[in-house]
Amino acid sequence: MKGLAGKVAIVTGAGTGIGQGIATRLGAEAVKVIIDYVGDPEGAQETKHAVEQAGGEAEIVLGDVTRMEDVGKIVDTAWNRFGSADILVNNAGIEHRSDFWDTTEEEYDRVMAVNLRGAFFLSQAFVRRLREAKKPGCIVNVSSVHEDMVFPGFSTYCCSKGGMRMFMRNLAMELGPLGITVNNVAPGAIITPINNSLLKNKPQLEALLNNIPLGRLGTPEDVAGVVAFLASDDAAYVTGSTFVVDGGLMRNYKEQ
Repeated sequence: MKGLAGKVAIVTGAGTGIGQGIATRLGAEAVKVIIDYVGDPEGAQETKHAVEQAGGEAEIVLGDVTRMEDVGKIVDTAWNRFGSADILVNNAGIEHRSDFWDTTEEEYDRVMAVNLRGAFFLSQAFVRRLREAKKPGCIVNVSSVHEDMVFPGFSTYCCSKGGMRMFMRNLAMELGPLGITVNNVAPGAIITPINNSLLKNKPQLEALLNNIPLGRLGTPEDVAGVVAFLASDDAAYVTGSTFVVDGGLMRNYKEQ
């Protein structure tokens, strides 16, 4: 895609799933990638190998987006290793199933800390460096269809993704004059480790597939292609929007 070659991207949660797919796709576009991960060094190494095999360069950083010292380290790694950064992909995310009346303060705080607080302060650190360097840039948040669509039993997750929608819209207005675009990509049901329980539950999986007009689950590559577009010069005039990648699920979803 136009204008991606030679740029530097930070991708959080890049050791597995959608983040791994995004990092690999950007590598294929000759992007230099900072692979942020927590918990699985082997997965991060797999991503690095995939990026390099695709033609890009990569650097791994162990960084928890809920820790302010790690937030600074993630951004500093891009500047120290590659001299700058142009693209931030806020992909790190978790979910926790619990009925609303049973949800604990700890569960709420953890989901919000990873999904929303982490994206907020990592974006802040990224933007501060861009302002100092007087550089334009691009932020892409991996949100979810649940920034808009109900998900009973996952109120904390929905709150975090709904917050990310307004976070993106507000930043698009505030950062536009700096030449920084901000958009969300909202995946639906994607084949990733976070959905392992769904994949093993045949009745539940079949019910979901009946709600998806395209008749299949998505892949990390489906999401990565949209992220790559938004990070490219082809999307230079695109900001403040959510791009849904769900096979039509949102338009056809019905509670069983």
